[in-house]
Amino acid sequence: MKKLLSLFLALMMTVPLVACGSTDGGDGSAGSNDGDGEKTWKIATVVKESSDPWFIRMEEGVQQFAGDTGNNAFQKGPAAYDSAQQVQIIEELIAQDIDAICVVPIDPAACENVLKKAMDQGIVVITHESPAQENCDYNIEAFDNVGYGAYMMDELAKAMGEEGEYVCMVGFLTTASHMEWSQAAIDRQKEKYPNMKLIDVERVETEDSMEVAYEKAKELLKTYPNLKGFLGTSSYDAPGAGKAIAELGLVGKSVAVGTSVTSCCADQLSDGSMASALCWDPATAGYAMNELAEMVLEGRQDEITSGLDLGLEGYESLTVNGKYINGEGWIVINKDNMADYNF
Repeated sequence: MKKLLSLFLALMMTVPLVACGSTDGGDGSAGSNDGDGEKTWKIATVVKESSDPWFIRMEEGVQQFAGDTGNNAFQKGPAAYDSAQQVQIIEELIAQDIDAICVVPIDPAACENVLKKAMDQGIVVITHESPAQENCDYNIEAFDNVGYGAYMMDELAKAMGEEGEYVCMVGFLTTASHMEWSQAAIDRQKEKYPNMKLIDVERVETEDSMEVAYEKAKELLKTYPNLKGFLGTSSYDAPGAGKAIAELGLVGKSVAVGTSVTSCCADQLSDGSMASALCWDPATAGYAMNELAEMVLEGRQDEITSGLDLGLEGYESLTVNGKYINGEGWIVINKDNMADYNF
């Protein structure tokens, strides 16, 4: 209860989102004892990009976990969305007497070898946004990816009046979660919304960049004059598309919906070029990954079964299928409630 209250109070505080250096977690060594003689652990969280507001928010959860538990928990990430840089960071951490690594992979396949190396050396590996990762102890998601993708389509269909042409955007074609969400959205459209039509470009890769999403959306709107909807999976996809919609004077004729956070899309929600943003709280996800790593390090795997309650919103009754874990933690942000989600 103390942990949950502390996390709640921390997440309710208004914290400006600014790019900053990663926290190194202090000088504690792996598996050390704290001042009370209790075991503490050295747990690193490796994210996709260190200055992205999404992962700055995630670092808040990692820091909160460290404060609540006394563990040496910290976050690192590359300066750009570069899979090779991310793999190098993991390699460096393996050499630093680490107990556990929590990873949000840019390219899950590219991480397999280095994560296997970590596990072979006795390091606990927890992944997130990587539902098919082979070399991990557990992969934990805020929700079932198919259900999330279907819900995104429901939001887009509502914004489009359930008719018209649409397109799907993904950060990278190699990002497993983005591909799964978009496929689930397409499947939902075919099942439930017969008057909507996917254009012949099924997925547009945006490189997790708002500028790229914006430029590609402008091209699409000129190439497909009847394009009515954008479904984005990266946090920058829908805001980038919304910026293009507004610039071309198409608000009310075209609209974007997708994964994002208020700090990325407040302008687009305000001007109506975006109808809604869907997300989960990355701070809570960061905390959940670290808590799961701690459970494995403590030898409590027998507790990791369906119904597990991590004491975090959206993670109160987890579904566990082998090493793949899902919660029920998505939220919908729109023009009316965006002030409630100040990250």
